[in-house]
Amino acid sequence: MSAGPLDPRLLRRSPAARRYIGVTVLAGLVTTLAVIAVAFAVASILAELVAEPLRCSFDAQTPHLLLLVGAVIVQTLTVYAGQRYAQRAAQTVIGQVRDDVLGALTDPARTDMRSLVARRSRASTVLLAGLDDLGPYLSAYVPSLILAVTLTPIVIVVIAAVDLVSAGLIVLTIPLIPIFGILIGLMTRDRTQAKLDATARQQSMLLDLIAGIPTLRALHRAQGAAAQVKDLGSSWRRSTMGTLRVAFLSGAWLELMATLSVALVAVSIGLRLVYGEMSLFAGVLALILAPEAYRPLRQVGAAFHDSADGVAATDEAFALVDADADADAAVVECSRGTNGCIETPPNLAGATIRFAGIGVRSRDGWAPRDLRADCAPGAVTVLTGPNGSGKSTALAALLGLVGLDEGAIIVDNTVLSQADRAACQSQIAWLPQHPAMVPGTVAENLALYGPLDPDALASAAAAAGWDGAGHSAGQRQRLALTRTLARDVPVVLLDEPTAHLDEASRVRVIAAVVARARAGATVIVAAHRTEWLDAADRIIDLARETAR
Repeated sequence: MSAGPLDPRLLRRSPAARRYIGVTVLAGLVTTLAVIAVAFAVASILAELVAEPLRCSFDAQTPHLLLLVGAVIVQTLTVYAGQRYAQRAAQTVIGQVRDDVLGALTDPARTDMRSLVARRSRASTVLLAGLDDLGPYLSAYVPSLILAVTLTPIVIVVIAAVDLVSAGLIVLTIPLIPIFGILIGLMTRDRTQAKLDATARQQSMLLDLIAGIPTLRALHRAQGAAAQVKDLGSSWRRSTMGTLRVAFLSGAWLELMATLSVALVAVSIGLRLVYGEMSLFAGVLALILAPEAYRPLRQVGAAFHDSADGVAATDEAFALVDADADADAAVVECSRGTNGCIETPPNLAGATIRFAGIGVRSRDGWAPRDLRADCAPGAVTVLTGPNGSGKSTALAALLGLVGLDEGAIIVDNTVLSQADRAACQSQIAWLPQHPAMVPGTVAENLALYGPLDPDALASAAAAAGWDGAGHSAGQRQRLALTRTLARDVPVVLLDEPTAHLDEASRVRVIAAVVARARAGATVIVAAHRTEWLDAADRIIDLARETAR
C-alpha cells in the first residue's frame, strides 16, 4: 500500500503531479485567506448592526461590504479554477502513470512473457479501468487534504486570537474526525482491495472465455460459460455494494461528529454571549469560522471513499512498475559484467547451442522439463511434441524472453543468463507462432527488424510464396516468413512456420530452411507436421525426451 495519504511515488514519477500539488497548495492558501476575510466582514457588519443600529449606515459599512464581496468573488473564482485545473491535471497524471506501467510491461528487457501472462489480468484491470478511478483522488481528496493542513490550523489560530475557549473546544473535538475516519478507512481499504481482486478475476476469466469462443462454438458448448459469467458478475456486485455500504456509513458518521462538535462550540458561544462574557464580534467570528475548521476534515473523509478504488489501483500500478524496475536493475548489472554475467555476448556463428536440462514452470505446470539437446550449426533441429509440451517456451527461453527455473543454456562452454540471451537477439531470426504486424505498408513490416538485402529479400519472398498472388489466410504467415528468412544471421528459430500454408508452399519453405541450414546456420524448428520430421537432422520429442 502507499506510504501515506499523499503517495510520494506519485510525485516522483509524475512531473504533472508535482506541478498540481504546487498549484493546489497556493489555491488552498488563497481560499483560507478568503474564508477568514468573509468571516471578518460578516462579523463586523453584524456586530455593528446589533450594537449600534442607529449609527450603522450604508456608507459606514462600505469597507466591510467591499471586503465581503471581494472575498466571496476571490473564493468562488479560486474554487472554480482549482476544480477545472484539478480535472485536467488528474487526466494528465493518469496518462503518465499508465505510460509508465505500459512501458514496464512491454519492455522485453524488463518483463518476460511468462511473468506478463501471469499478471495480464491484474495489469489489464489496472490499465483499462482502475487508474481512471484515480481522478477523484487527485481532484477531490488531495485538495481537501491540503486544505486540512493549511486552512484548519490557520482558522484555529484566528479563533484563538478572539476566543480561546472556542479554539480549545475545537482542538479537543477535532481529533475525533480523523480517528474515526482512519478506523473506517481501514475497513474500506480491505473491501476495496477485495473489489479490485474480484474485478481482476472477472476480467481474466472473460479474456479466457473470449479467446476460447471459437473452440467452444465448434464443440457446441458456447452457452456453458453463461453460468460462470453470471457468478463473476454476482461476486463483483457483492464486493461493490459492500464497499458502498461502508462508504455511506462512514460519511454519515463523519458528518454527525462534525455537526455535534460545531454545536458544542455554538452552545458555548451562545451561553457566554447571554452572560456578557464575550463580545458579539468575537462570538460571530468564532461561530462562522468553527464549521470551516471541521469542513476540510469532513471533505477528506468523504473524498477518501470516492478515491479508494483509484488509490488501490495506483498501488497495483506502482507494484507492477517497481517489480519490473528491479528486474531492469538486474539486467543493468549483467550488462556491466557483474552478478555472474558476461560483459559481451558470444558470437553464435558456428557455435553449438546446448539446452542443458532446462525447465520452465508456469501456472499449468512444467513445460518444458529437463530438456536436453545440442543444436549444431549446419543442421535442422526439430522440437516436437503435443500442444503445451513447451516447444514455444524453449525458443522464448533461448531469446531471453523467458527465465529458466532449472537447467541452463550453454554456448561455447559459457552459461548464458537471461540478460545475455536477450543481448544475443540481434544474431537470431525468430518467427513466432503468432507473427506480429505493425500498422503501415508491407515494406515497413518487412523491414521491422532492420534493412534487408534486396537479393535475400527476393529469395526469401519466393520461398515463402510472398512474390505471387492469391494471398488470403496465409498472408501474415508468408510475410513473417519472408521477413525472417531474409535476415542474414547465424541462428534461425521457427515456431510452426508452415501453419496456414498450402502443400506446395510448405514444400518450398522446408526446402529454403534446409538450404539455410546447409549454408551454416543453426536452425531450430518447433513443429509437429510429418514433413518437418522427415526433413530434420535431429528430432527432440519433448513428450518422450528421445532423440534420433
